[in-house]
Amino acid sequence: MLTDTDADRFVAEGFLKLEEAFPRETGDRLRDILWQQVGLSPDRPGDWTQPVVWAGPDPMGRGPFGEAVRSPALAEALDLVAGKGGWEPRGTIGNIPIRFPHPSDAGDTGWHIDQNDPGPGGTWGTVTARSRTLLVLMLFSEVGPDDAPTRVRVGSHLDTARVLEPHGESGLEFFASGPLLDEASAHRPVALATGLPGDVYVCHPYLVHAAQPHHGTRPRFMSQMPFMLTEPLSPGAATPLSRAARLGLAG
Repeated sequence: MLTDTDADRFVAEGFLKLEEAFPRETGDRLRDILWQQVGLSPDRPGDWTQPVVWAGPDPMGRGPFGEAVRSPALAEALDLVAGKGGWEPRGTIGNIPIRFPHPSDAGDTGWHIDQNDPGPGGTWGTVTARSRTLLVLMLFSEVGPDDAPTRVRVGSHLDTARVLEPHGESGLEFFASGPLLDEASAHRPVALATGLPGDVYVCHPYLVHAAQPHHGTRPRFMSQMPFMLTEPLSPGAATPLSRAARLGLAG
């Protein structure tokens, strides 16, 4: 059961961790399917030659994919931060980067926020002050500090609100926004999205985060996906999402 304290923590820090939002066994089954999909094996580490391999979910959201994305605990958390009716259910899980122990950087480890506006024709390319998405990270494997956990700058969503507000709905091109948000949030402490299969992180769309190289021994399986908001984010609304934007602008 989530509480007002959880909502306040989301407003202040920019994310909530849900432990065992879906069963550990569901994460184990997902991982088995993904190993088969990418043609690799946990028993053949000699074949792990790339720092990251991207896998796709079942497009119909069947089996463990559907069980994870339709988790009641996740729905409760989304209701808490976006309001009931404030988000659109998903049919399937988003893209799944599988990160492997590797000496090389995959080249995708810069600080950023995700593209949060589908733009004309449904194409993605900008980050805006009127985000239409909410970011969710799902863990399908055990992720420790050395296993390439996503890095998040705690409270950085407040800095992002100030950076993006002058650009309104027109927003900034994704690659142009990264350096600005990196500089604005560099003073924030860093937290790591660690946990066990079934753990989920619900993140404010303004939360500055980054991937990192894998220095451990076990591959990391995680999905990252946008949940669409039913209305663009507005600082004037009463939800924790909007309260956070107001707090950032007031600072």
